[in-house]
Formats: sequence, structure tokens, C-alpha cells
Amino acid sequence: MLINIGQVSQQPLSRNSPSEVPPPSFEESVVIGIDKIPEPFPEALGVDKWRDHDRRLNEDGEALYRFLLSQAETPPTFLIHCCGTHNEKRPHRVEKTDSEGRKYTNTEYDTETITDFDFTIEHRVPPRATQWTMRDDEPAYRGSMRKEVGPPGEMTRANGTTVASLRAWQVEQRSRGLPPWVAKERLANSPIGAVEQPRRADVSRSSWTLRQWADDYCQSQKIFKEFVYRKVVYGWDPGTLEAAIRQTIKSTRYRGDHVHVQLQFRNSTVIVRPDVHISNSWIQFLLIITLTYPFVWLFQYLHPHGGGRWEVGGCAYALKWWAQVPLDAVPDRTVPEIQETVDGPRVLIGEREGQWFKRWEGTIKRSVIGRRVDKTVLCEPDEDIRNLPAAKLDGFE
Repeated sequence: MLINIGQVSQQPLSRNSPSEVPPPSFEESVVIGIDKIPEPFPEALGVDKWRDHDRRLNEDGEALYRFLLSQAETPPTFLIHCCGTHNEKRPHRVEKTDSEGRKYTNTEYDTETITDFDFTIEHRVPPRATQWTMRDDEPAYRGSMRKEVGPPGEMTRANGTTVASLRAWQVEQRSRGLPPWVAKERLANSPIGAVEQPRRADVSRSSWTLRQWADDYCQSQKIFKEFVYRKVVYGWDPGTLEAAIRQTIKSTRYRGDHVHVQLQFRNSTVIVRPDVHISNSWIQFLLIITLTYPFVWLFQYLHPHGGGRWEVGGCAYALKWWAQVPLDAVPDRTVPEIQETVDGPRVLIGEREGQWFKRWEGTIKRSVIGRRVDKTVLCEPDEDIRNLPAAKLDGFE
């Protein structure tokens, strides 16, 4: 079996809501009437890819479901990568021969890219996960190689317009930091719906639970099947945060040719596949260069027992969210962390992106000015070196 996984983690995940007793882990699921299941054996494939071999996850829906829950205990890694470069032309002399056989030297210039600063900041994602599934009317992979809509047993192929509309909305969701279950009409009616504490009816939108989809996957006899489980981070405004970081770099009077600021999420996908030889990346590469892979691709799409994909849900992690509290629990309702709604006061939990930026702004400036080139990820802001003698001057603030 082939799995791309993240690492196993610490915090429990509730099956339905944060207040319920968490389900047993993948290892603990062995004792509830299931034969011994080998512990996952990961093989690193890269920064965001892991491979694991376990036949049971393709045959037992209960084992697969609990394995996915155990993987949801580990949130993705949230990285902010900043890099600045400029181009320089370096001269070098080249000896040439003219048409009459006479030798001469000529000066040529090569363009070389110089890295001025390159550093990465990590922000810890809270391990509080919410499991979600897609609505029946949303185009998704539900056991076919093509996206479908409709309840289980009545699914039809999604048309291009519906697929394009959902794709555009998902892009907008990510750009605005919205959770994956928020619909356009819901967002219009509730401005804070983007980060409010989710209810079960809001996130479990499929006619089937994730457990039933796991059973459906394991019962399938398709050869090239895969189950995809997404980890999504939401709650911040990524576009505005990126713009703020770029402006901070610009304020240092940096005049490089290229400034790169990217918000990255690693270990954000779990992919379960059968342990067939063609799932090996090297074998796929050999099939491609020998022009054999197109025939395998046709088999996956055209044969009833060819390929199938299940991508019906995942888990989501809020960087900040609004939690409803009793009226008597909020003595001061004028602070920014309190917001009045028709359902009563709500308290903002988690760090806001503005608070994070204020803590890190000085570090970002000093890293740019100091030409920091460091592959080690920064987890805490560096210490601001204060001018202590100046602080003793009359009128200095």
C-alpha cells in the first residue's frame, strides 16, 4: 500500500465536536475486534511526501477511518518564505577566431543571480481540527476518475460549468482565509461566519459520513484507486498578510530585482493507495520514458476496474475562531476580542494575523537589512537590540 502522510502528533481530535471524547488512535484501533495492523512505516519522498506500506488500509474501512483521524492530529506546517535577489553582469574574456584564422579576445557578460536574503518563518498551527465533508451537489471525486455530483448511488458526471464555478470559489476561499465548508450565501448572511466555531450540520454536509466513504473505498475492486484526505488551514487573510510583509521589506529601502514572499503549507495531504508496482514513482517514470504510461492512463479511465479516486473531505485547522460564551462570562464587551451577535457575545480565540505581524515585523526588517541567508526555520522572533543610553535621554520615547 502507498500512502503520502504527515507525521503523527500529540493532540486528540474529536470525531464530531471538540467537547466529545476523542476516538482511539490508529494504534489503539487494533484492540476493537480488528486483527493486528502494522504500525505505519513512512518513507520520506520530499518536503511534503511520505510513503507507507499497509495492506489493511485498503481492505478495512474502520482501520482506514481511524488512520485518517490519527493523521488529523498533526496539523500542517505553516511557513512564510521570504527571498530577495538581484542580477549582476559578470564580464569574462573569450578567445575567438575570425574568418581568416586570426585569433582575438572578446569581452562577454554573463548574468548571475545573487541572493540578498533568504529566510523562512514557521507559525505553529493549533492542533484543534474539524472534520468536514463535501456537499452532494459539489463536484468531487467519489470513486470515479471524473468529478461527480449527487447523493451516493445516484451520482452523475459534473458538467464543466459546475466544476469551474466550484474551482473559482475554492480559490477565493483560500485567498480570503475561509474554511472549506463556507458557501457564498452563508458568508453573505453572516460576516463572521468565516471563523466562527463550526457546527456539525455545517461541516458534515455529505449524505455519507467519512466512515462510510472509507468503507466504500475499501470495498472497491479497482486496481488503481486512491483515497485523498486534505488538511486545510484557515482564519487569516493571506493576501493582506503577504502585502504587509512585502511593504515591510520595501520600507528597508531594499532595491533588489525580485522579492519573493510565499505562504506555504507542508504535510497537508494524506493519500492512500494500494501497494501495486505501478504506484512506485520510479516505475511511473520508466513507463513515461518508454511511452507505456499512456496505455496505463487509458486503462485507468476506461476500464471498470481501472482507476478510481475518493476526495470527499478532510480536516480543517483554524488559526483564529469565534467561540460563543455565556452573557455573564464577558465583563467588558468593548475589547476587540469580543463581538456582539444575534446569538450573544462571542470571544475571539487564537492569534490574529495583525498580532503575529507586529511580533515579527522587526525580525523581518533586520533579516533583510542584515542579508540573512539561513536554511534554518525561524520559530521565534529575534531580540530587538535597544539603544539603552538613548532611553536615558530627556524626552526620548
